[in-house]
Amino acid sequence: MPTSSSRRLVPRLLTGSVLLVFLVFFVLPVLWLVLAATKTDQQLVHGSPLSFGSWHALKANWDALTAFQDNAVLQWLGNSTLYALISLVITLCVAVPAGYALAMTEFRGRHTLLVSTLVVMLMPTATLVVPLFLEINAVRLIGTMWSIVLPYSFYPFGVYLTYIYFTTAVPKDLLAAARMDGCSEFGVFRHIALPLATPVVALVGFFSFVANWTNYFLPYVMLPESGQMPIQVGVGTLLSNVPSFNPAVGTLAIERPQLALATLVAITPVLIVFLFAQRFLVSGMLAGATKE
Repeated sequence: MPTSSSRRLVPRLLTGSVLLVFLVFFVLPVLWLVLAATKTDQQLVHGSPLSFGSWHALKANWDALTAFQDNAVLQWLGNSTLYALISLVITLCVAVPAGYALAMTEFRGRHTLLVSTLVVMLMPTATLVVPLFLEINAVRLIGTMWSIVLPYSFYPFGVYLTYIYFTTAVPKDLLAAARMDGCSEFGVFRHIALPLATPVVALVGFFSFVANWTNYFLPYVMLPESGQMPIQVGVGTLLSNVPSFNPAVGTLAIERPQLALATLVAITPVLIVFLFAQRFLVSGMLAGATKE
């Protein structure tokens, strides 16, 4: 019969194997990307994949990257920040009250509205780009900031997430007591429900920010000018200016280490937001896991 030590060994080996797979498929590519930004193009091709280049090469890559189209990368970064933050504010102002209303009120068509929200939430984002383009074009907003901000602000996942939270995690007796004390429905939401919903508000905000920041197809279709591009579309422009991928490029060529550095610049804001919001994210993901 197997001993207790051997029985404990099997889960440990399984856990170690999973962590090893995670390391190979997720950590190593990120480590390679970070190190690639510190090398010259020749070092990247012929050197060790996981070796550090030099701080001088990193600075040279940064200077070359920022010199591309007169600091276009920094402009793209600013565009992404502007689009994502404005959309985030609108999303929170709309999705959280909508989720509360769906959870706390009964009205005709409520079930249909919930099902519609769930269906739209499950649809791939790319399937909505063409209908959104036709709608935005009909109101003559193509090529403006609002052609990105308004579709970004439509976030059915946030509505459904807050609906689940208010349905399962907020004590109904507490809200009923506030109503009996003469508090209006808006007052109940503002002073009771919203403070209790801080974790899920942070969760919706984080997911909305990440979805807006990483969206590529929508701004690629909506914004024709380079100066309006967010950083994700800008990285695609840089990719088309790498001679290894596009031999037809001329004097505006971008080398592969500079492209790796641009990719790091594009993902850094999301990592920063995650680090500052992780406490709220954990509590938000656990909220509603058990009913009152």
